[in-house]
Amino acid sequence: MEPLILIIDDDEAVCAALRVVMRRAGFRAESVQLFRTAPQRVNELQPDVVLLDMNFTVDTSGRQGLSLLKELLAANPRLPVILLTGWATVQLAVEGMKLGARDFMAKPWDNKDLIRSIRGILAQAGSRIGADKLLDFDHIIGKDPVLLEVLDTARQIAPTNASVLITGESGTGKELIAEAIHAGSKRADEAFVKVNLGGIPASLFESEMFGHVKGAFTDARTDREGRFAFANGGTIFLDEIGDLPAANQVKLLRVLQEQTFEVLGSNQQQRVDVRVISATNKQLENLVRQGSFREDLLYRINLITLHLPPLRQRPGDIPLLVEHFLQRLEQTYERSGLELDSSAREWLKRQAFPGNIRQLKNVVERTVLLSKTNLLTAEDFARHLSSNSETSGEISFLSGDISLEEMELTAIKRALSIHENNITAAAKSLGITRSALYRRLQKFGIDHAS
Repeated sequence: MEPLILIIDDDEAVCAALRVVMRRAGFRAESVQLFRTAPQRVNELQPDVVLLDMNFTVDTSGRQGLSLLKELLAANPRLPVILLTGWATVQLAVEGMKLGARDFMAKPWDNKDLIRSIRGILAQAGSRIGADKLLDFDHIIGKDPVLLEVLDTARQIAPTNASVLITGESGTGKELIAEAIHAGSKRADEAFVKVNLGGIPASLFESEMFGHVKGAFTDARTDREGRFAFANGGTIFLDEIGDLPAANQVKLLRVLQEQTFEVLGSNQQQRVDVRVISATNKQLENLVRQGSFREDLLYRINLITLHLPPLRQRPGDIPLLVEHFLQRLEQTYERSGLELDSSAREWLKRQAFPGNIRQLKNVVERTVLLSKTNLLTAEDFARHLSSNSETSGEISFLSGDISLEEMELTAIKRALSIHENNITAAAKSLGITRSALYRRLQKFGIDHAS
């Protein structure tokens, strides 16, 4: 029997239009216009998917729709609900998704997008493939409540096309979360294209992102596809978006708004269908106030914002991460039986790790490589942590006597000193990339050549 779609909307014209769209797509369709009778109809009909309007009165706040959503999901937590909303209630729709709605569509909706969303939900309900993809979040290590809340939200929005902005310090796992969201989406079988915007010279932005035709500029000897073309149908991950120059922000905004772009050297526009996930370690709201980041671009990329906490805010997860790294290193270096003693667990939990998970992983691997026994102690790790020469800095930091910036500055100066101003080696010891270290040198006004 065809899936049953129940439409809950007080506007008969909307209900009639949606019934036609659903039946043409091969679904059965029923509708209900009265708010108070909707729960009873859902219980009677047991629909496969519910399309729920957010507004049932002259009050356009959307709160009535949110209240009904809570009631429906309380009775049936697995009920797939798609919210229908006007632009004025998009933020409430996002709140609804956090409560358990599967997707939302802005009015006027696009019929193809709506049908695609419904079919994606039905496919997940009807096979284990969709459910298995959502389990990709389970390999993200951590039990901290703040992290778990982030992961719950990420699971919830993964099957949608909502744009996502992932914020957090360098090394907190932003790319890992982006990959998991893509793997749990309806685009999982399509490309996941990663772009480090901070590493693209401003003059090459258009060529890298949109491609170019032969002869478009001096060195353009062949045609080249851009990143958006590669990502068509899938997801594009725009890392370090806070580093994008103002002139290129305009070009990016146009693509995100119009879903079209022009290949450099060509006048023909190409349509593109991509989901956008962005990431930054900067406070974009501050950059907007300073005039260095476009407010309209920020609104375009942060329909959903996920903030990843730094390691120092979830110290209980550090031993879990270390155990995970040790399991992998046992295979990589053929050293079975690697383990932490109690002193190492407690010592590691007290460290600040300004490079976060990336730095922790680097320290663990270096310790394993240079340790003479399989039982790793606090002394083993302290010997290979770049800031181990003065532990007083860690104690002062944890007690509040030294700020994070001061701690970061101290760690950078020590790394540069130890590695004789070798940027690559210093960045590696800190657990960050060369470009990230260069940004910090510029931030603190450090001349690494001196």
